[in-house]
Amino acid sequence: MPQYYNTIMENKIAGTEYIEDPQPGFSTTGTALEMLPTAAYTCTANGQITFYNSEAAQLWGCNPIIGEAIWCGFPKVYNHDGNALLQDKHPVFLALKSGQAVKGTELLIEQNDGSMQTVLFYVKPVYDATGITGVTVVMIDGIPTHKDKASVQANHLGLDSLSDLLEAKVEERTFTLKKSEERYHKMIEEVKDYAIVLLDVDGFIQNWNQGAEKIKGYTEEEILGRNFRIFYLDHDRKNMLPERLIQQALDTGRAMHEGWRLRKDGTRFWGSIVITALHDNENNIIGFSKVTRDLTERKLADDRMANYAQDIEFRNKQLEEYAYIASHDLQEPLRKIQVFSEMLENNLNDPAAAKRSLDKINTSARRMSNLIKDVLKYSQLSRTDELFTEANLNTVLETVMEDFDLLCEEKNIVVKRADLPAIKGIPIQLHQLFSNLLSNAIKFCREDNALIEIDAKPLTEIDPDNYPGLYSDREYTKITFKDNGAGFDPQYGEQIFKMFKRLTDNTGTGIGLALCKKIVENHHGHISVISEEGKGAEFTIILPLEVV
Repeated sequence: MPQYYNTIMENKIAGTEYIEDPQPGFSTTGTALEMLPTAAYTCTANGQITFYNSEAAQLWGCNPIIGEAIWCGFPKVYNHDGNALLQDKHPVFLALKSGQAVKGTELLIEQNDGSMQTVLFYVKPVYDATGITGVTVVMIDGIPTHKDKASVQANHLGLDSLSDLLEAKVEERTFTLKKSEERYHKMIEEVKDYAIVLLDVDGFIQNWNQGAEKIKGYTEEEILGRNFRIFYLDHDRKNMLPERLIQQALDTGRAMHEGWRLRKDGTRFWGSIVITALHDNENNIIGFSKVTRDLTERKLADDRMANYAQDIEFRNKQLEEYAYIASHDLQEPLRKIQVFSEMLENNLNDPAAAKRSLDKINTSARRMSNLIKDVLKYSQLSRTDELFTEANLNTVLETVMEDFDLLCEEKNIVVKRADLPAIKGIPIQLHQLFSNLLSNAIKFCREDNALIEIDAKPLTEIDPDNYPGLYSDREYTKITFKDNGAGFDPQYGEQIFKMFKRLTDNTGTGIGLALCKKIVENHHGHISVISEEGKGAEFTIILPLEVV
């Protein structure tokens, strides 16, 4: 620091008469000093000027830069012997060093026009709980040098009271701020519904309130100094979720997230967190505040509602399938019972023919009974995954063909079938799938030399472009239903699986093939069709051997 006071920098910024004091506790003082009819200013414990009023700027003849100017705003200050005032003799320096007030020190100052002026300095130290924080300075100018010093001091005895008043206001303001800070910290500490945590820039815990102890289970002594990664699940730590949240708060000032968190005892809670970056006066990030709320009850309620919605959706699908079973699957066994009942009536005198008719009736009745039992079992299950069981597709196809054997006989249709595998599936839905595909093939078969071919082969190579949604590490079977009937234009290959879509005026609801698509999707498989007009159609169904 320079030895002589006349090396102090000045800044002549026109019109700057009042600058708000940046030092905590001086705003009240600044307001009081600005109202004084005499020059006054304040300094920090290092002597930096933090405030001056318009009277001080007028007396100095300049506007010093706040935070840069030291001790005083005069460019040149002298003792009465004419020697330049040394820094360690300046009243401000003496008051800061001793911690005692300096009253009525008389000095000579050189003004801009070169004239000399006598000024009395009254300096009062300012304290807070940590010690001396600065000084308040009042300057009285225009004191005649020949005047009796005792009378001058007597005329300004009121300055001591003013200084005492200013000091009291500063102390009052400091006490108020301190109490306010204590109330704030007390409020944070005693909040119990939110975990409020202070983190450093690396995520290490610096502060811990009662809400954090209640929600997370750690006492303050157990958790201080540990990284907040401790609250995250193993897979979240592996995926660097805590670090990504910190980085987001660094980049944007704030990070929000909801997810499962860990308590001290290893149990989980659903936490909603907000991480906010904290800045110093230079806008540098010095840490983070992290506020966590335990929303486990809300999460569980949301999950229950989602399960209810899923269950309702499942029940609606069941209703659709019940209606279809009642209107379609039960029709063939019932039709056979009616047909063979008539044949029985016409062959009562032929015991062998009557016996064949009775056997057919009993077989169809058993088939209807099994269908009804399957539907009842289906209705009692609440989730689709409970329906999957071991299903031999040969057995499923045989029961379907029993339903249609009379119709195939009437139309003279030949059905060739290969051996089918066993898979994990939903038997009643697989029956619907085969029943619809066989019914569709019978419906559109040629009137002469009608042929339906059913084949099955392992799917050895999965092309994701041709079979989206299939997994390369799973085993699948590829089943084809091929007929030599009327066929259709290839451009309708996708539309044929849409609900209520029919390509001809033939009888039917247009639901069957749409239901086939839904059943295959329920089994995580794939269905497609290729056809040409006059050359029949070939449906390809790909189903996994095990549950996906």
